[in-house]
Amino acid sequence: MSVQTGPWVIDTHELGRRPGHERTYHLRATVPAQWGYDVFGVPEGSEVDLELRLEAVMDGVLATGSTTVTATGECVRCLEQVEEDLDLEIQELYLYDRPSDEEEAEETQWLEGDLLDLEPTLRDAVVFALPHHPLCDPDCPGLCPDCGARIADDPDHTHGAAVDPRWSALTTLIDSDTVIEEPKE
Repeated sequence: MSVQTGPWVIDTHELGRRPGHERTYHLRATVPAQWGYDVFGVPEGSEVDLELRLEAVMDGVLATGSTTVTATGECVRCLEQVEEDLDLEIQELYLYDRPSDEEEAEETQWLEGDLLDLEPTLRDAVVFALPHHPLCDPDCPGLCPDCGARIADDPDHTHGAAVDPRWSALTTLIDSDTVIEEPKE
């Protein structure tokens, strides 16, 4: 982890390393890259307001915050645009020192000097809060498997009786304007 300056980086120097000291912040910043996955997520450039409390504890700084973000994407059944507000609560302990064990270092957050980077924590909170299968409506019927029409727009949508595949070659005769002459005697 390499912390640089940015809208989600906070300098904790004023907080000190004395347990019990705390500060509250109101942060407003934009999402630097889409948080989520291809079909659904918080788009790049979205504004996020975060109410945050930082508290010094024995091992590091405890960050606790809440925000509401708007995720957008497509319904997985009918491909209509979906927009959903997600209420997020975050709580993460940022250790003062980087753990020496590499496996433990991958699972924890830590301060780089006095700098605390909230972006990975917020991004993870968004990804975990996203629905796996976003729907425009819980009862969305999806698309017609034959023509791709959205069934919710036309609930009575039909294509007629299905043709037995063994007789399907004969439908080309019906569909074409071919005239079949009867044999002459």
